[in-house]
Amino acid sequence: MMNRTCRKSKPLRSVITIVGFLGGFAVGVSTVRAAGKTVILATTTSTQDSGLLDILVPIFERRSGYLVKTVSVGTGQARALAGRGEADVVLVHAPEAEKRYIAEGTLINRRLVMHNDFIIVGPRADPARVRGPKKATDAFRRIAEAKATFVSRGDESGTNMLEKRLWKQAGVEPQGDWYLQSGQGMGQTLWIVSEKQAYALADRGTYLAFRKKIALDILVERDQPLLNIYSVMEVNPSRFPKVNVAGGKAFADFMVSAEAQIVIKTFGTEKFGESLFFPDAGKREEELGR
Repeated sequence: MMNRTCRKSKPLRSVITIVGFLGGFAVGVSTVRAAGKTVILATTTSTQDSGLLDILVPIFERRSGYLVKTVSVGTGQARALAGRGEADVVLVHAPEAEKRYIAEGTLINRRLVMHNDFIIVGPRADPARVRGPKKATDAFRRIAEAKATFVSRGDESGTNMLEKRLWKQAGVEPQGDWYLQSGQGMGQTLWIVSEKQAYALADRGTYLAFRKKIALDILVERDQPLLNIYSVMEVNPSRFPKVNVAGGKAFADFMVSAEAQIVIKTFGTEKFGESLFFPDAGKREEELGR
């Protein structure tokens, strides 16, 4: 479907493109905020690609009167926007990194919103014989030993951070012609993985949203390290006085509200036969995945 060229391991980023985008974005921030009724949401591609925000954002806008400007990027870039005060609220899925940002004072009021899980997907033929092992690290070792094509997002997203951690735990330094980096979001990466009949780490929600359009099977799932936790955080106004404090808090409050949590609980059941996410407002991380 797509004719994109994957980059091999440790590629040079398209720095000019990224800087140009973020620079242009920053120029528009002051204009957007002048109205006072716009909330800038920095979030991951998975919340966008799954279609969840297409449901939640309009509800929030109708209830609150705010207009949401969604910037859908990898978790690393979303945090970077927050770290420069170029967002009002953040919805991401990288707990360890989130806690660092909270500790340093860039973000405040971290609250659990929902979870799903990561899965390892690949071709039905499964040349690396990944299907079967319950441990994600065992599957990664088999892929590396077989030198079967693996496509990484390579974008410092929450998915990419977990993938790196799994390679390290597996005792593998992924490199060579078999290890590719897409530099794309989850949905675009799944297109590439399907075209190449390769392996990848993906979040279940995006996979289910794309399942009928791609030729990939779930090969490994339900391993505890594959739990995928999403949190909402506000950008600290004491560090960035120009953020929309009221708007950012209003969106964060909405995401953990009973109304939003019901939407999250039922989202995907009609179309996919199962929920894409599980609501977690008010819970603790250690309670999840049990």
